[in-house]
Amino acid sequence: MKFDAVEVTSTNIPKTIQFYSLLGFSFPEYTGQQHVDAVTEAGGVRFMIDDATMMQGILGYAPKPGNHASIAINCGTPDQVDATVAAVKEAGFAIAKEPWDAFWGQRYAVVEDPDGYLVDLYASR
Repeated sequence: MKFDAVEVTSTNIPKTIQFYSLLGFSFPEYTGQQHVDAVTEAGGVRFMIDDATMMQGILGYAPKPGNHASIAINCGTPDQVDATVAAVKEAGFAIAKEPWDAFWGQRYAVVEDPDGYLVDLYASR
């Protein structure tokens, strides 16, 4: 087995694409499809966005983000953590936890996508 992909559901895919683009992901042009894959390296872990209504039809119930798991993105530098949080905030998205120097040696922050998925941003200090 191989870990292959991370998927979030979205009630507004263009808004979700905007949010994840601020975190460094790139996407093909959105033309209304119910499933979007970010452009990632060949063989790497894929990042996918699925329409929440479509997923409700598949699952039989409305999807919702958990409060005990998150996506983690290595920003490379502590300054980039701060800059990414500032860009997310300026674009009007929620900040769950402002940047701080974590005791485990990283600059850390937590942001929230439009549907409530938590995304950890970090870099070694």
